[in-house]
Amino acid sequence: MVAPCNSFCAVRGQGHFIFNCYSYAALMLLICCFHFPCISSSSSAANSNSTELAYNVCKNTTDYNFCMGALYSDPRTSTADRYVLAYISFDLAYLNATHTRAYIDKALLDNINSTIKSGLKRCQGYYGKAVRVLAEAINDLDSETFFELSRLAIASDRAARDCQSTFHGHPPLDLSPMNHNLRILSNICYVVSKLFNVSY
Repeated sequence: MVAPCNSFCAVRGQGHFIFNCYSYAALMLLICCFHFPCISSSSSAANSNSTELAYNVCKNTTDYNFCMGALYSDPRTSTADRYVLAYISFDLAYLNATHTRAYIDKALLDNINSTIKSGLKRCQGYYGKAVRVLAEAINDLDSETFFELSRLAIASDRAARDCQSTFHGHPPLDLSPMNHNLRILSNICYVVSKLFNVSY
């Protein structure tokens, strides 16, 4: 059920999912170390139904297999409560958006025609917004503020959708799978955010 790191990265866009497995693992280790001090002992206590929680989230997303592979790429998922699962989801989306924005920044330095360059500049703006709203969501989690999470997840999805639409659904380079991945990750964030509307 849980995809190994190497097979997961290979399946998801030939390495375009977030980074390669090695750099991604290092980043997730940094994220884990950075966020856990912010989590109170009560909210970080492992939910006895944590595996079922991830399963229930994924079955309500637009791509179950992608969701399971993404969430279980983080070792915290197997013992995560809704709070930690939210961190995992928004961190994944944030890393994806940051990587794609950097990819666009680099592409704009290349010798490309003016039409593509204009579209990429628009996508650069859209992904800048995605990075900002996802960072805001993570800051909200740090302060245990949950009511804006769903709105921020929708805003992230809209950024990827708008980038795709800029090129009439056929963006150049590798932007199409990147847009697709951020949309699914944003959908995961949205579903996870709805967990905070339920009393446990």
